[in-house]
Amino acid sequence: MFDLTGKTALVTGSGQGVGLGIARTLIDAGAIVYINDLVADRALAAANELGPNARPLPFDVANFADVEAAILSADPIDILVNNAGIPPSMRAVKFRDLPRDEWGPYVDVNLYGVLNCVKAVLDGMCERNWGRIITISSGAGTQGLNIGVSIYGAGKGAGISFMRHIAMENAGDGVTANTLALGLMQRDEPGISEDQRTVTAKIAKTVPAGRLGTGTDIGYACVYLASEEASWVTGQTIAINGGSATT
Repeated sequence: MFDLTGKTALVTGSGQGVGLGIARTLIDAGAIVYINDLVADRALAAANELGPNARPLPFDVANFADVEAAILSADPIDILVNNAGIPPSMRAVKFRDLPRDEWGPYVDVNLYGVLNCVKAVLDGMCERNWGRIITISSGAGTQGLNIGVSIYGAGKGAGISFMRHIAMENAGDGVTANTLALGLMQRDEPGISEDQRTVTAKIAKTVPAGRLGTGTDIGYACVYLASEEASWVTGQTIAINGGSATT
């Protein structure tokens, strides 16, 4: 059950954090996984960490030419996980205080990044009559929050809507498209300050399950959605948030 042996996956933004956990879990389920990251050295280091079934594939998801060239150089992609979503410039700030020239990166990675990667793999999936597309979104894309993430949330919400249309357009070709809307996640990447870790620990106490989510938690959901057993699940937005309230 949930055996991905013989399948090839691409997980964007998987050089660290949640994406790395997703990639590891897909590999444990038998898949070959391409490790994408904006930073080439990070993709290579993650692939080395994950072992022989991981292959580095660095590119910028927001640049269609780079996406297309990278995917053409890879084996056919059966499973696409659109995980990249946090631009390097991301900061918490209310919309009225966010300058116009800072809007772009949020939309580029969370909307155009998803569009670019789906465009690059979708024809092949339809020709083979089998494909799984999973977009990692956020509660910020399904509900309003007063924490300074309005443009990020707009990009995440756009990705959710796009997945629903892709699901309907391609269901007859054996391709499913679903979204996972994440709650508060553990951040273990290098560069996280001690103050941020303290704040994270406090936030974890507000989650009904009593902890923040991990990449492995999300990876298990991806394994299911990528599996043959989930062939009748498409066009869905599934909240994974430890019981936190959603709308």
